[in-house]
This record gives sequence, C-alpha cells and structure tokens, in this order.
Amino acid sequence: MPLITPLSADASPEVAELAKFFNETLGFCPNSVLTMQRRPAIGAAFINLNKAVMENHGRVTSALKRLVGYMCSHTAGCHYCQAHTIRAAERYGTEQEKLDQIWGFRSSPLYSDAERAVLEFAIAASQIPNAVDETINEELRKYWDEGEIVEILGVIALFGYLNRWNDSMATTLEEGAEESGEKYLSGYGWDKGKHL
Repeated sequence: MPLITPLSADASPEVAELAKFFNETLGFCPNSVLTMQRRPAIGAAFINLNKAVMENHGRVTSALKRLVGYMCSHTAGCHYCQAHTIRAAERYGTEQEKLDQIWGFRSSPLYSDAERAVLEFAIAASQIPNAVDETINEELRKYWDEGEIVEILGVIALFGYLNRWNDSMATTLEEGAEESGEKYLSGYGWDKGKHL
C-alpha cells in the first residue's frame, strides 16, 4: 500500500497540464508525479527538471537516457522506476533485441563501446557509496564531451531522486509500466515488489 495516495490526473487544471508531458513519454501520467502534486511546487519543479534533463542536445539520445535511468534504478533497487525506464526506452526507439540483452551490454555487439562506458558510469554513480573512479571517468571521456557527460549525469541524478521517492512512497505501479516490466525484466528477477 502506498504511503500517500496519488491525486487523480484531473485533480486540478495545473495537475492536468503538467501531466501532459508524461502522456508522451509513458502513455500515462505516473503515480509518482500525481503524489508530488499534493505540493504543486514540488510537482512543477520536478517536471521542469525532468524536461531539462531529458531534452536532447545531440548524441545522448532519448533512448540512451532511458537505459541510463534503468541502470540507475536497477542499481538502487527501485522496481517502480525500472519498469518505467524500460517502458520509456522501448517507446523512444530502443530495439527489442537491445532491451532483451540489457544485462549483456558488456559483451553484446548490440551495444557500442560508447554506450558501455555510459552504462558502467550509471551503475557506479548510482551505488552508495559512489563507485565512480578514474578508470570509469577515463573510459567515459574517450567517447563523450563535457556537455554530454553533464547530460548523462543529469539523468543519473534525476533517477537518484526518483528511486528514493518511489521506493519510500511504495508508489503503485501503473498497468502499462507493469506490462513492460514483465515483458523485459521478469527474466532478470524483476517483480512489482512493494509497488502493488
């Protein structure tokens, strides 16, 4: 049972307007955002941060950003965010085979060396204590410029917030996210966990 019940997506004109962003990303407004809306300034600030972080400026694609979010969420253990990010990765064009081999990224020919460097960085940066070291940094800098690294770390930091929010709230998982979790992640031990 969630700690706080989310508002409905039409609770107010402000909530409905802010929820539109996620209808494109996921096909629904997440219960996490609807919970944040109990304090509209928090919900609005989160959505604006999300838009800024997920905006594309070049080679760090929408699909890659969602895979980074998945790796962060898996590392943090947030089943809610794992399902959301794998769904969004699919919706933003990640190929079925790549999604199926997400945990084989270190050796799969479907992942480039540049993508491997990003995903290793995401895993290390999401650990507590933080495990980013000079070896990880050097590998990342081989493929990505400083602006791109800021974009990537923005995604990692955003999901640090979301992972803590949703695991602490035990946010109820939405049907669409559950479908994606079952489809792509159940073979890796994923389940709804506390997000019933």
